[in-house]
Order: sequence, then C-alpha cells, then structure tokens
Amino acid sequence: MRKQSLFIIALFTGTLIFAQKRELRDAEKALKSSNYAEARAELKAAEALMSEMDEDLKSKYYYLKAETLYAGGNGSLKDIQEAQENLDKVKTEYKKEAGDFKIKMANELIQKGNDFYTKNDYPKASKYFEQSFRLSTIDTTFLYYAAATALNTQDYDRALNLYEELRDLGYTGVQKEYYLTNKETGEEQVYDKNTFELYKKTKEYIKPEVRLAESKRPEIIKNIALMYINNGDNEKAITAIQDARKEDPNDVNLVLNEANIYLKTGDKEKFKELLEKATQMDPTNPELYYNLGVVASQSNEQDQAKTYYEKAIELDPEYINAYINLSVLALADEKSLIEEMNSLGNSAADNRRYDELKEKRQGLYRNAVPYLTKALEIDSENLDAAQTLMNIYSILGETAKFKELKAKVAELESK
Repeated sequence: MRKQSLFIIALFTGTLIFAQKRELRDAEKALKSSNYAEARAELKAAEALMSEMDEDLKSKYYYLKAETLYAGGNGSLKDIQEAQENLDKVKTEYKKEAGDFKIKMANELIQKGNDFYTKNDYPKASKYFEQSFRLSTIDTTFLYYAAATALNTQDYDRALNLYEELRDLGYTGVQKEYYLTNKETGEEQVYDKNTFELYKKTKEYIKPEVRLAESKRPEIIKNIALMYINNGDNEKAITAIQDARKEDPNDVNLVLNEANIYLKTGDKEKFKELLEKATQMDPTNPELYYNLGVVASQSNEQDQAKTYYEKAIELDPEYINAYINLSVLALADEKSLIEEMNSLGNSAADNRRYDELKEKRQGLYRNAVPYLTKALEIDSENLDAAQTLMNIYSILGETAKFKELKAKVAELESK
C-alpha cells in the first residue's frame, strides 16, 4: 500500500512538471508572435506552480515574464522596472540571455529618451535615461542625462537624488571627444569614434583632433549645493559649496553662492569676507561692489559704503541703485538733525542753534540732489527718486524745480 502511495505522489509531481513546462513553452510561443496578452495569461497560470519549479524553470519563468512586461518596447516605465526586477532573478543558463536582453532594453530606452528630449518632453526623457542606466549600469552618462533633464524641469528632489548618486559613484564624464573641421565651411564638429575614423580619411574634413572632455564633477557638486540652498538646508549647502570650490576654485559664482548662504544665516562678516574675495576674482563686476556697499552701510561703515558705491558707478555709470543708495547715505543724518531742531526752545541760543542745524540739513539735501537727478536721468519713471527730489526742492525753496517734479510725480502716479 505504501509503494502505491509513493507511485501516486511521483505521478502527481511529474504531472506538475509537465504542466509547468507546457505553460512556459506556450508563453514562449506567444511571445514569438508578439501576443503579449496570451503570454501574460500563460505565465499567470505557471505562477501558481512556482513553488514546485526547479531553478532552471524559475529562471525561464522570470526571463519570459520580463519579455512579456517589456512588450517589445511598448511596456510602461513601471512595467519596464518590473521586467528588470525579474531579469535580476534569472540564474542558470538563462543568465547570459538576461544580460543581453537588459542591454537591448537599455539601448532602446536611450533612443526613446532621445526622442522625448528632441520633443522637449524633458520629464519623460529624464525617466527613460535613468531607467536605461538602471538596466546597464556600465555607462553612467545616462544617469547624468537623467539628472540634468530633471533639473531642467525643476524636479529638484529627484534631480538632487540623481546628482548625489553621481557624486557617490565618482562620475566625472571625462572621455575622449573626436573633432574634425569641415574644410568648406570651417566649422568644427565633434563625432563618434567610428565616424571620425571614416571622415578623417576624406578630403572634405581637416584638422583631426582627439581631446578629453572637461570634467562634469564641478558642475555636479555645484548643482547639489544649489539644490541644498533651494531646500533651505544651509549646513549641507555650505559643505557642498566648499567641496564645489575645491573642484573649481576659479568659479566666482560658487563664492557668491556661499556668501549668500551666510547672508541668509545672518553671518554678515562671513558674507562680507566672501564678497571681498569675489571682487578679487572678478574686479570689474559692479554688482559685487554694490553689495559690499550695502553690507558696509548696514554695519554703519558709511564712508566705506560710499567708496564701494562709487566704485560700482565707476565700473557701470548707469548703475541706478548705487546712485539711489548714495542719496540715502547723503541723507543719513537728517533724522537726528530734525529731532534736535524740534527739541529746541525759543531762546537766542536755541535760535542760533536752530539756524545752524537748518543749514546743515539743507547741506544734506544739496548733497543728495546730484545722485537723485542722475537716477532720474537713467530711469525717468523712478517714482521714489522723483518724490524724494520733489520734497527736497520744496524744503530748499526751489519753487520752479519743485513744481516741475510735482507734475512729474503726478504723471507717474497716474500710470
């Protein structure tokens, strides 16, 4: 009786194996005719028997499921990700086939990514580039493309994750580039190696040259830092910016970005120190001197502020904000003079002091007039400059100029 039971169990196991093989064979047949719905159904039936499969049959199942999910390139990105997960489970003799299929999928995904990119559909392009890298992690270039296109679409969280991965992988993008110059047009162009080798033998192209592309690592580190800044993660941002400056010490924008982080955190001394460094790196940039003027003014270093504003104007005679701020500096003592004038009594000494203070006050206004006048020459619709100048002319008693500015202010306010 026991022998009969063993015979029945063996017979049942054999039947299961036969069913597994049949369903996998039918799925394979359906795939050859691109009947993905039928293949999916056959694999669904086989899935119920997975626990009875040996490693060879399981590998075949995973491979066929990956093919079914990919659907000849028509599967969704979610399907493609699942296809990759199945290919990763393949063992035995199917492992080489799985590797070849991954490369095929990766190449086709790159083409799709390029197609989306040329159509300016950057979100899809980025995701296809990333998935192509996930399938074949040998070429990190497409992870870089995925990060760059994610950044272009302002998908900052995803871009940050991809750039951090590139950084951790040590990606530089340094590779050989093959240049030829069109003899007729004089235009230099970069080609792939095979085209380069072919064209350089012709008479139409000259000056063959092989160069190494510049490292993309400084750009990667810089973008990571900028996204930390965007996220308000100042501590990480400072560390990343300092790393980026080590990668590219001549990039003045990195110095300015670090300076702005310190400004946000209220460290004006560090902000000023970095701005001064930036002016040494880019001594003809008026904006740097203007910002130094603002910092000096906020620190009550008015003479220093004036020097910086004047330097900004020397570099750019049309720098209107520097003229406006010089007028503000010229009027800086106005409030204290008015307060003292209002506190005086009616004695002879008080009257004499009042006249002295009045003359000082008018001196402040006269010093501010040239800056405001120049500002209005640069921007005739600057309402703040026009109103301030109008009030100054009123106090100075210059009636004709006051009426002229009053009419101008009314015109600007009506717009």
